[in-house]
Formats: sequence, C-alpha cells, structure tokens
Amino acid sequence: MPKTIAEAYDVLLFDLDGVVYIGGIAIPGAPEALQKAKRSGAHVAYVTNNASRTPAAVAALLEGMGAPVTEADVVTSAQAAARLLADKLPPRSKVLVIGGTALRLAVRERGLVPVSTATENPAAVVQGFAPGVNYGNLAEGGLAVRAGAIFVATNADSTIPNARGTAPGNGSLIQVIEYATGTVPVVAGKPEPPLHRESVIRTGAQRPLVIGDRLDTDIEAAYNTGTDSLLVLTGVDNPRTVTLAPQHRRPTYIAETLDALLQPYPDVSVTESGVTCGDWTATADEAGTLSVTGTGAAIDGLRALARAAWSAHDKRGGLDAAQVAAALDTLAAAGLRI
Repeated sequence: MPKTIAEAYDVLLFDLDGVVYIGGIAIPGAPEALQKAKRSGAHVAYVTNNASRTPAAVAALLEGMGAPVTEADVVTSAQAAARLLADKLPPRSKVLVIGGTALRLAVRERGLVPVSTATENPAAVVQGFAPGVNYGNLAEGGLAVRAGAIFVATNADSTIPNARGTAPGNGSLIQVIEYATGTVPVVAGKPEPPLHRESVIRTGAQRPLVIGDRLDTDIEAAYNTGTDSLLVLTGVDNPRTVTLAPQHRRPTYIAETLDALLQPYPDVSVTESGVTCGDWTATADEAGTLSVTGTGAAIDGLRALARAAWSAHDKRGGLDAAQVAAALDTLAAAGLRI
C-alpha cells in the first residue's frame, strides 16, 4: 500500500495558475512542496491551458520560483492543438495561426507550416490567446474557416486572470469566428482530452494524477480521461463549490495545499451513522440538508461532507447552497477557509 498520495502514481500532472502560482507569484509553500515531491521520487510535470508562453518560458518562470522543472516537464495547450492538427492533416500543410510565437512554434514542431492570411489557402485555423490578437487576425481566421479550413482552439477558457482582475480569455475570443461562420472549433485544452493525451505522451505516464484548482477544467478533464485527481483549495474553487459539484467534476482527493501529496490520505468511509473521515462525520437528513460534527483537522470534515453531499445530490437529483450552508459554517468555525 502506498504511504502517501504521490506514491500511488508514476507522474504528477500539475496545473499552474491557482496551484503553483497566482498571477505569476508563487503560492506560499508550493515550490517547496514540489521540491519535496521531486526528491521523494515523483515525476513532476506541469500542464497548462495557457498557449501564449513557450515551454521554455514557463520553465524559466517556475525555476525562478524555486520549483523543480526542465523545459521537457512543461506541456501546453498549444502543443496539444498542434498534435491534434498534425493527426488530421498531411505534413507541411498550411495552418493559419491566430495567437503568439508559442503557438506558431508548436505548429512548426509538428511539421506544419504556420501562415497569417486566408489568401494562403490554409487547411486549418488554430486560435490561442495572445495579448496582440486583433480584429484583422480574427477576420482572416473567419475567412479561412468559411472557405473550409478546420477550426481548432487551444482552449475555451472564458476568462483569464491578470494584474487588474479578470479579463476575457480565449474562449471569449473564439466566439467571434464561431458566431461569424457557424463553425464550432475543436478544443484541445482542458477539460477536453487532447491536452491530457499530450501530457501522457510527453511524460510516458502509465498512472498519472491530475492536480488542479478548478473543477470545470482540471477536475473535469481528469474525469473525461478516467484519471484520478486532487483538488487543492488555493485557487478558483472552494469548499462550497466542491461540495455541490456534479459527478463529472468530483475530485478523487481534496486538500488545502500541495503538502497533502506527501501525506497519507485518510479513509473516507460510509457507515450507518453517516460518512466519516478522521474524527468527523457528515450526514444528510430527509430534506437533503447536510450537517457535520467532529473535531480535529477541518479538511477531514470537508472530505466527509463532500462525500455525503455528493450522495445526497445523486439521490435527490441536486442540492443547493442553502442545504450545505450550516455544515460549511461548522467547518469554518473549525478553521477551514470557506
């Protein structure tokens, strides 16, 4: 039996923003936890929907934070999109690239020819976020798609975080061409399978673990590929959203930080009295209202509560925030950040 979560898997696939850093600033303790995982023998890799940075640039950023990394450890949605195109097109096919240098390099790496205008008769259009994407780029892409080019998007994230807050992401920008042409792009990034496939190919993973902070990308991507997952509460999602998660967005493990990878994961057991984890027990009454009682680490209470809530959700066909509010208040009083 593995002693820790990390020991049960051959490759750990980490998301970046919200897991390792936020807005380019390291999450306290994350680089140290990654170093410990690496020293324990884990194969550490990083998987990102961000198509605007090259793997080398991402590796340099992580190295500057003190995280263990080489360029080969970084897998991007640009690489996944390029492989997806290479699987569909003959070698040396022209691809109209809407995005930055990282996406053009990824397309070239797969033996395709990046171009910039519809007049060059591209066989495909690939779109990824870059700050410099403008109307002219989108217009060329729309013309090419309308003429019959395959339409691929690196990812469909509706927003991206930046220093000033939340800004439109690639998922918002692809709506321009989709709306103008009526063509829905094939998406390479999370939660769709191509990026996970790219990660497995590049790392040689046989039994990977996906680690992320978002239920709708990281955890759903793991579900879509039959892969175990760990949700850390350092980014987008929180105890309330994970408790109310539908089946396709439920993580295998829940943890406050990456340190949990190097610890044993406690049993979460269904008993006659409810769902137990550590010294906590969670129950649902006939109306579907959840409660949790116990002592000790509040994260164990959340693990019990989530399992009980998921069961109640499936039995009743849904839960709402009011039905878990009192239980979450109990865990907040015990020290869990809600």
